[in-house]
Amino acid sequence: MSGIARRGFLAATAAALAATPLLAATPKAVTRGRLRQSVSRWCYDAIPARDFYRAVADMGLPAVDLLEEPEWSVVREYGLVCSMGYGGGGTIADGLNDPAHHEAIVSGLTASIPRAAKAGVPNLITFFGNRRGRPEAEAIDNCVTALNRLKHPAEDHGVTICVELLNSKVDHKDYQGDHTAFGVAVVKAVGSPRVKLLSDLYHMQIMEGDVIRTLRENKEWIGHYHTGGVPGRHELDETQELNWRTVCRAIADTGFTGYVAHEFVPTRDPLTSLREAVALCDV
Repeated sequence: MSGIARRGFLAATAAALAATPLLAATPKAVTRGRLRQSVSRWCYDAIPARDFYRAVADMGLPAVDLLEEPEWSVVREYGLVCSMGYGGGGTIADGLNDPAHHEAIVSGLTASIPRAAKAGVPNLITFFGNRRGRPEAEAIDNCVTALNRLKHPAEDHGVTICVELLNSKVDHKDYQGDHTAFGVAVVKAVGSPRVKLLSDLYHMQIMEGDVIRTLRENKEWIGHYHTGGVPGRHELDETQELNWRTVCRAIADTGFTGYVAHEFVPTRDPLTSLREAVALCDV
């Protein structure tokens, strides 16, 4: 091709490109943003971490939930925060209700709290533990004792310790913190703005239902929410018992300023399911 012909070809190509409208970027799933939504990483383990974080950011989500400490800084590369971190808070079975686990939990979280604050992680998770025959009054006292040792470091660093409510009927047999009333009794006795409940609404729908009234009546004690459809812990769609848009509107109407993190296991294309849930809950 001669120089003249080449210049003519390039000019024609440039003109054609200029006349062609650019493909619109995929719109954000978050447009209203009254609720700060997040998503639990473990439900999407099949997707490589960085690909997942990029997709989450593209949807307009600000955060990813339930990350180990090495990932706290990685999500920040994508403009995200870890909304709930793991930080030595024991296990679901071995939790705050048993004094035998107090030293490990208290030392683990005490060490993690300043690192979480430095990384911009607002919450660290811990658990009530399995009953193993322990009366509720004794369990409440034991939990309060451990959390009283944690509340001052948490207050000093502005990090909230969240104790998770879970069902003992389907997924976590014998778990002691299986009703909102039990959790509220604990955090109310501790009396700290930095010790709250993680109310997993999948679990609480299984155990007690009456979700909206319960969250309204206990808004002072709840610092974080998880979603998940009942039955099956799947998509927040028409196959599930709860009207999630109404639930999320009720949460927003309480003035809640924490995170609502999606923790359902997709049965379809995972990122499509996540985008649909985010749009549904963007009240």
